[in-house]
Order: sequence, then structure tokens, then C-alpha cells
Amino acid sequence: MLQRGFSEQPVHSLMTASNKDEEIIERFLDALWLEHGLSENTLKAYRADLCALSHHLDKQSTHLATVRPQHLHSFLHALFQKNVSARTVARCLSTFRRFYRYLLRQNEIAADPSAEISAPKLGRPLPSSLTEQEVSDLLTAPDTGSDLGLRDRAMLETLYATGLRVSELVNLRTNELDINSGVVRVMGKGGKERLVPLGESAIEYLWRYMKQARTDLLRGRQSDAVFITKRAQPMTRQAFWQMIKRYGLAAGIRAPLSPHTLRHAFATHLLNHGADLRSVQMLLGHSDLSTTQIYTHVAQERLKKLHEQHHPRG
Repeated sequence: MLQRGFSEQPVHSLMTASNKDEEIIERFLDALWLEHGLSENTLKAYRADLCALSHHLDKQSTHLATVRPQHLHSFLHALFQKNVSARTVARCLSTFRRFYRYLLRQNEIAADPSAEISAPKLGRPLPSSLTEQEVSDLLTAPDTGSDLGLRDRAMLETLYATGLRVSELVNLRTNELDINSGVVRVMGKGGKERLVPLGESAIEYLWRYMKQARTDLLRGRQSDAVFITKRAQPMTRQAFWQMIKRYGLAAGIRAPLSPHTLRHAFATHLLNHGADLRSVQMLLGHSDLSTTQIYTHVAQERLKKLHEQHHPRG
């Protein structure tokens, strides 16, 4: 078995695969890692889905390599009975399709049992976002008189100015940040690189943080991470998640907050101010324009509300 660069800790589901299925799941994950370089979290999600299916099949005295369409139907139906969302069911089916295409290529099965199963219809949920005033309140919540407060302000300003994914933000390295030119070089999903402009406010707080707070936090220690803790370690996703929720409470923001909320606000506010969809797609690092199009629904909803409020016959 290949060492994929992460420990095999239990995933969110507590279910484990049967002994017959464990080895085939690991071979599949190794192949995914080698061929596509998928992230740790993605591989864990695939493993969780396949372990859950294996656990279900074990009760029916079968296993992954001998599954038939009716077994998959039974498993997916069981998920619906547990009130699992259609989106989660669709993700499971996507995992199974990829898994059985792999087994088919390896000549371990004669036919793909997932081929004829239709995915559940998904709605288009509107991403939660913030008003421009709420964003302003959030950005000004940190106390920039302290080193950690200045770091936090620089992180929030950068996130809102660029629309980075939280993983892209916390993994940012000093050689990817060009404050003088006002751009950041981001290595996104699938190893795709993009240049994103920073904006004046983000540049100001990044410059202050890099010149003052970061140097104080390092205390002579070395790190190539842009955003560091008082122990000179890179910021983690979990720590940043907690930080943004803390500042949201301090700013009196009642809407649910996550790092992704600022990414949504970035896209929505750009569109509200006249940016074209293709430009927003490039800034967000979406490979497919259809992924970005959901933000047009957000902007349209706001335009409808403005029309209702201010038009004499709205």
C-alpha cells in the first residue's frame, strides 16, 4: 500500500469496510492519489462513502466487487430514509461511479453497476453572503494595535479582496505574495495557478503586517508562511474558522459565518458593482463557468428586492 502523505485516521463516518473490501478501497485511493493528486480531505470523503456502502453490503452477504444495481439502489434509498440531503446522496453516487469505472478499467468487474442509476435532482441553493456594511463591520473588528489583531485584519482584508479559498489563504507563502505589484499568486485546485489583484486596503494591511507584526511574531524564527501564529507556525483552517466566527460575534453579525462567506461576498459584491461573470470566474479559480453562475442568482435576488423597495410600482 502506498503512503499517501496522511495518517489513516477514522473519517466522519464510524463505519469500516469489510475485510474483503478494505484492500480494494485502498488500491482505488492509491490510484486516485497517483493519477490526480487529490487532497487528503477528498480522499477521506471517498473512503467514507465506500466504507459506508461496504458496511451496508456486508449485511446482505455481498461486497463491493460483486455489487449489482439493486444493491446500490438499496443503499441510496436507505440514505434518503435517514433524511440525508440530495446533495450528499449525489456525492455518494459520484464516488461509486468513479470507483466502478476504476474496477472496470482493471478488468475486475464485467459491467458498471452504477451506470444506469440516475442522480437525484439538486436545487440551486443560494450561497449565504453578507451586505457590504456587514463586511465593513467584520473587517474593522480586529484590534490592529496588537500583532495578532493586525495579522487578523490583514487576513480578513486579503480574503475579501481576493475571494481566495480558506485553504489557499492559510497556505499562502511569502514568495507568492507581491505587495509592491499588488498581486498574489495562488496555486488552486488541480495545481492551477492564477494571479489575483489585492486592492488598496488589503495592500495597506498586508504591508503593515509583514513589516511589523509578522516580524514580532517570528522572534527570529524562520517560516515561509505569510500568516503565522505566535508560535511562528502557519495558521490552520480550523484556527481561522474560529477567528472569523469570533469577530463576527464582536461585530454583531447574526448571519452564519465561515471563511467561505467572505468568498461569497467577494463574488456577489463584484457582480453587484458590474463585474462580468467570466472575470469573476477567473478570480475565484473556477474551472467551469457554470460553477460561478450561481452568483448571478444572488445578484438577481438583490436587484429584485431593490426594485420592490424603490420602484413606484414595485
